[in-house]
Amino acid sequence: MASTGHLVKRFVFSLRPGGPSATDTEWILQQLLPSEVPLWARMSGPDRRHAAAVARRVERALGVEATRPVLAAALLHDLGKTESALRTYGRVVATLSAKLAGPEAATIWRQQRGIARKVGLYMHHDRLGGDLLEMAGSDPLTVTWAREHHQDESSWTLAPHITAALKAADDD
Repeated sequence: MASTGHLVKRFVFSLRPGGPSATDTEWILQQLLPSEVPLWARMSGPDRRHAAAVARRVERALGVEATRPVLAAALLHDLGKTESALRTYGRVVATLSAKLAGPEAATIWRQQRGIARKVGLYMHHDRLGGDLLEMAGSDPLTVTWAREHHQDESSWTLAPHITAALKAADDD
């Protein structure tokens, strides 16, 4: 789970409506497979802005090693959040619930109805995003990062310098 400072920064950032700039959007569409574009479009404006900023930081950090699958991983790592259909304040509730109840609660909550289900889905956004990307035919690196980006660093399976750049860019 991200630091409190990072979460506060993300909350404030998410209050501004709208997605990334036209220039960023043009660049983003060049990084995504045609099957990933509709998934990208499902993300909220603030999520797309966050993802674009993450991808740009990854591009600066990795240079020529920022391949299309790596940049797609940066752009789509939070895709699974769309499955919860929670907006900003619902996400705050979900994040606080996760901190208070622990990750085990997500499995129980996903089986419920209403807000409890949405919170459970939100708490499993990494797995859900990975599944969506896998079904879309995304590169295995892109799928793996979506699934692993909230796991402990010791369980990451991608190249350490790639995961370090992705994680640092997301926590900036």
